[in-house]
Amino acid sequence: MTGHNHHIEKSWGHRLMATMILNLIIPAVQIYGGILSGSMALISDALHNLSDFTSALISYAALRLGGRGPTLKQTFGFRRVEVFATVLNVALLYGVGFYIAIESWKRFHHPETVQGALVIWIALIAFIANFISMLMLRSGARVNLNMRSVFIHMLTDALTSLGVAVLGIVWLFRPWYVLDSIVSWVIVGMIFYNGWGLLKEAFMILMNATPPGIDLQDIQKAIEAVEGVHEIHHLHVWNPSPENIALAVHITVPDQMLSSVDEIAAEIRRLLLGRFKINHPILQFEANGCETASLLCTEGKGVKKGVSE
Repeated sequence: MTGHNHHIEKSWGHRLMATMILNLIIPAVQIYGGILSGSMALISDALHNLSDFTSALISYAALRLGGRGPTLKQTFGFRRVEVFATVLNVALLYGVGFYIAIESWKRFHHPETVQGALVIWIALIAFIANFISMLMLRSGARVNLNMRSVFIHMLTDALTSLGVAVLGIVWLFRPWYVLDSIVSWVIVGMIFYNGWGLLKEAFMILMNATPPGIDLQDIQKAIEAVEGVHEIHHLHVWNPSPENIALAVHITVPDQMLSSVDEIAAEIRRLLLGRFKINHPILQFEANGCETASLLCTEGKGVKKGVSE
């Protein structure tokens, strides 16, 4: 890890710590206010905020562990710990969502009087705290899946807190207390929707799937257009971690000295990094191609000899 990246991730860690503190204080206030006002929506939002504390704690631990370098046992390092942390955070979100849905169903059949004024003030305080957390995490969420999962928690909380505040205003003028359960179900819907996107992205990384936005045929055309390259096959592109893209490929070139192959390799690396953001290419050069050469060459077909770059 470069010194610049270490400084950035240290900053992310500090912001996660601040987020944890905010999401430990705010839920306590919300739960107290929810009990006094009789609002299940406010308690639901509080439980969601409380899950954010655990989420930030998990993400902070994963960020610290993921920053460790490779070892003889873990040659790729520990970056994928952050992907597992994302899956754990989504599971936590879904657990909270199911609880809110069940409690709201009970409240739907037996509505209770709610003190709108108290709900408004507490929900607005929670909204401000969540909005501050969002601002602190936004930069990390753009490039890091783990940070994005916490950011999604904060975004959902900010919107739901704002919704609960609007609900409080309605209760000042109309006794539509059944809306308490309906808004709680809307919160659950947002939790499930946002969680599913994160879960899908984490699953694709763990399955070594081709990263979004990467077209293997575009890569094939670009590499084969490099002077001195005959064709490529056995191409794989995957995310070893959320921020990195790796590539492995067999490249057929005319029989030549190794120093000449080095020049071709340097040109291909520049191409892959500049055009496709691939920062970990593994290039295997061969003088003899696969008889059944294809972009995704089947294992065991054709024995190839060559050198690895």
